[in-house]
Amino acid sequence: MAQNGLDALIVCGNQYAGFEGAVFYVSGFEIVHRYVHAVLPLEGEPTLVFPREARWIGDKAKPWVKDQVWPDVPGQWLRERASERRWKRVGVYGMNFVMPVRDYRELVQGSFELVPFDVEFDMARAVKSEEELAEVRDAMDIIIDGFWALVTAYEPGRTEAEIMAPAVELFFARGAGPRMMNIVLSGSHGEAEAHFKVPGKRVVAADDLMLYSLEITGAGGYWVEFSRALLRGRPSATTQKMSDAYPEALDGARKLMRAGELASNVHRAIAEKFAQHGFSLGHLSGHSIGTTMIEYPAIGAKSDVPLEENMIFSLHPQVVDKDGKVCLYTQDTYRIGKDEGECLADVPWRFFTGEETKTSAVR
Repeated sequence: MAQNGLDALIVCGNQYAGFEGAVFYVSGFEIVHRYVHAVLPLEGEPTLVFPREARWIGDKAKPWVKDQVWPDVPGQWLRERASERRWKRVGVYGMNFVMPVRDYRELVQGSFELVPFDVEFDMARAVKSEEELAEVRDAMDIIIDGFWALVTAYEPGRTEAEIMAPAVELFFARGAGPRMMNIVLSGSHGEAEAHFKVPGKRVVAADDLMLYSLEITGAGGYWVEFSRALLRGRPSATTQKMSDAYPEALDGARKLMRAGELASNVHRAIAEKFAQHGFSLGHLSGHSIGTTMIEYPAIGAKSDVPLEENMIFSLHPQVVDKDGKVCLYTQDTYRIGKDEGECLADVPWRFFTGEETKTSAVR
């Protein structure tokens, strides 16, 4: 904040999955419903600003930020506080995606400058401490156990939702609460359609390719992501060709997930490997991840950010065919190492039939 000439920083969070974590990170408050702003002045004590309608939502005794207010319109209170303190430059984390419009309308009427501060905030928290790494590993234990519950439940004749249900039950029981986003790519004849959806009542056939995207936190609030393919029948020729390219592409990326390497080089290694097989990527290869689901920096073509040891990344290359209709997908969570990346899940890339156990798959 001092380096960027800020008098104060507003950190925004709301109930939308993945957008609550920045407030938790700076205050210890767990958002249950609605939204909260954490205000961090360069000098003085921080304040949590709740909308009045959220006064009785969430445990207000839990956060270490004890100065708390409940105005009718938080943006108005923030504008008046900035005027009283004569702030000239106020940073905002979450101005593009998280801050409610009603608060933004109030803030832009102020005499101070609003400064987008997402990149700076995320880079300040990108390298995880040993305490944070322990929370990440705990979340990985939970998500992998949930994956094996998913494998056990996978049976043609069940619905997409029924197959997912045991994993979600385990996630909630282990402390994820509402902090999860579990979606799926699926399709018939050994292929998956290239769009995500919520698992529903569609009955799964033996030759349906199921790509469940598991995204959760543990009780500590740190996000992790994981996905592997489920298929009882045979993959199509296109799917198999995509699958054949995955191991080499993922291993090449892992070797580049090291301190000093540019994030763009990791993306390039993956994109070029799939291009050699005639495929492209549906979106970015991945992103930094922590108490917020998607943090900066991304693993993308234009992300020329040097990686640092103990950054945590979700690597999730979605491979699509030339028509953009068929895809294959995987997700892993990595720790940036000194010499190469550490994949935090000991689960090989393969098509799972539902007959495997955790022990047999590792072998």
